[in-house]
Amino acid sequence: MPIRPELKALYPPNWPELSRQGGVCQRCGRPHGHRLQVLPGGRWKHPETGHWFNGQGRQISPPDLIEHLQMRRTKVVLAAAHLNHDPTSNRLRNLRALCQRCHLLHDRMYHLAQRRLTLRRRLAIGDLFEGRYRAGVPPLGL
Repeated sequence: MPIRPELKALYPPNWPELSRQGGVCQRCGRPHGHRLQVLPGGRWKHPETGHWFNGQGRQISPPDLIEHLQMRRTKVVLAAAHLNHDPTSNRLRNLRALCQRCHLLHDRMYHLAQRRLTLRRRLAIGDLFEGRYRAGVPPLGL
């Protein structure tokens, strides 16, 4: 995930090297840089062995024909995730190489909090400049 400009000072200069450590997601085992066949719920097919794995990296039976209709392809990109959500703590035991899916799941509570703050900000701007906020109608300037 890209670093927001206002947070760049919290990361060490060698951050790109730190974030590329490891070749597979340390939570689900997805290999970095490969295009995978994936199904809803985190199931994925290993590109070399052809085995199917669940979201925790455990081998499972292949999907049935109906599930194949929901299949899509995605490229795996690993990023370093802070286990304690503190970007200033860059010790290796606090970092994990996670794929996009696992990183989003790890940061889920943070993203939900940001969503609430964004909604409250929109409500406040709407109340301040346009009267009562109306759902589905974004305030001016957003």
